[in-house]
Amino acid sequence: MKISYNWLKEFIQIDKSPEEISTILTGTGLEVESLEKVQAIPGGLEGLVIGYVKEAIQHPNADRLRITKVDVGTGEDIQVVCGAANVGAGQKVVVATVGATVYPTEGEPFKINKSKIRGEVSEGMICAEDEIGLGHSHEGIMVLGDDAVVGRPAKDHFKLNDDYLYEIGLTPNRADATSHLGTARDIAAYLKIGITKPDVSAFKVDNTSNTIEVVVENTDGAPRYSGVTISGIEVKESPQWLKERLAVIGVRSINNIVDVTNFVLHDLGQPLHAFDADKITGGKVVVKNSPEGTAFKTLDDVERKLSGDDLIIYNADEPMCIAGVFGGIGSGVTASTKNIFLESAYFNPVSVRKTAKRHGLKTDSSFRFERGTDPNNTVYALKRAALLIKEVAGGSISSEVIDIYPSPVEPFAVELSYKNTVRLIGQVIPDEEIKAIVKALDIEVVNETADGLSLKVPPYRVDVTREVDVIEEILRIYGYNNIAIPTQIRASMTASQRPEKDTVQNMLSDLLTANGFNEILSNSLTKLAYSNDPDKAVRILNPLSSDLDVMRQSLLFSGLEAIAYNQNHKSADLKLYEFG
Repeated sequence: MKISYNWLKEFIQIDKSPEEISTILTGTGLEVESLEKVQAIPGGLEGLVIGYVKEAIQHPNADRLRITKVDVGTGEDIQVVCGAANVGAGQKVVVATVGATVYPTEGEPFKINKSKIRGEVSEGMICAEDEIGLGHSHEGIMVLGDDAVVGRPAKDHFKLNDDYLYEIGLTPNRADATSHLGTARDIAAYLKIGITKPDVSAFKVDNTSNTIEVVVENTDGAPRYSGVTISGIEVKESPQWLKERLAVIGVRSINNIVDVTNFVLHDLGQPLHAFDADKITGGKVVVKNSPEGTAFKTLDDVERKLSGDDLIIYNADEPMCIAGVFGGIGSGVTASTKNIFLESAYFNPVSVRKTAKRHGLKTDSSFRFERGTDPNNTVYALKRAALLIKEVAGGSISSEVIDIYPSPVEPFAVELSYKNTVRLIGQVIPDEEIKAIVKALDIEVVNETADGLSLKVPPYRVDVTREVDVIEEILRIYGYNNIAIPTQIRASMTASQRPEKDTVQNMLSDLLTANGFNEILSNSLTKLAYSNDPDKAVRILNPLSSDLDVMRQSLLFSGLEAIAYNQNHKSADLKLYEFG
């Protein structure tokens, strides 16, 4: 998982260096596998400066080229041969000086050298936006406003800040840390500081002209489903700040609407999906299981056969999206979209995991849903996204917030004993410090006694449901390195059976191998037909196949299968053995 240092600082006020934050994250269980300095735009516009074109005359040997004299703030003008039709005297432009490496939007980076073009010296390049990674247009050079300062580095003019990217090896149990907010929570808990979440108080319903009816038929698959419509938007290229924020963590910009949903996903950890509201036939969204074998074409233009166990988002007539996994090609946002229905939901993790596995799909949304998202975050994330969409795409909030939440997910009730905490950690931690750590972890203290605490753990901490889990959290934030290593090791002598089983097995293995035998290791799972006593067979609840549905009761059949396999592959001279 990729985390941006600058993005983290929007949630927490810190003066720690990127390296110090890396140490804190690893110490609290979010292992930082790598830390690197990055730029939102490849190359960071290094070596590029703001220049002023003093003169632009026709090249004597080429109709489409002009020779310019450019002031780049060094006190001495440089000559640049330029082929752009819109270049002219009096312009402020971006100039790549000799020695700079430019990184175009498409293609390989290249270095600027002093050269002769049709017999005239050129000491740099006046740049178009696609030549330096700032956009896709190649209609001409970038002409800057009058406020541009000659000689100023281009990275300062465009307000590009260096960032640091953390690559975190996220363990499966840390569903709460799949976002910048979740990662910031751990840092804040360790440093005992507060979290600043984005303000959504400006959210308001402008009108109710485009209300979509929502029906959730399978509330087990979708315990909470929220949505809102936004009308009159303009789908276009995202603003620079949004593209840069996503680029740092390796997410490609698509358009302003999709980019906002991706931004909120990585910001708050809540997956969102935007439907073209005009394609929602009947003005109705239905969340239900699909009939077995229903054909559905997904965004990757692949037609898939849906299972009866797949949770699907329907309109009045047809499926639109595989819930929590992948959208459909017919209902997504396109360049012509004017009205959208924005979905923010909490889907059943098991249902999403099985569906994603069944269809061989792995998306950023399914990655989070199948681990467990925050059921109490859907409306907040929806409002956050709606405000951003209004900012970058215009439009108006054209419905009330729809929020179907029939059975709210309750916090996990846990009783924490101070005595057990000390016993498991192996070191005395003051009661007040334990209490402070618990509160810093956003765990509510319901009651306190001399013996311990009664706690309510928020639902987004799906891995903290028992006392031992809370103790692990306390140790994580207290710091493993703060636990003293005992100076003595105490052990007791135990009598072992003679001869020892492992010793005898190793002797037999050496003897057999020395006589030309090969040791085999067979799967401990086998088919029921091989069981000596099927009634006593240990069955697998969710077998991968019918050939691997029980634990084996004998080594014989797996050994015979190995022999048969080798004989079928023309290997007849076999001497095999196996322990089990």
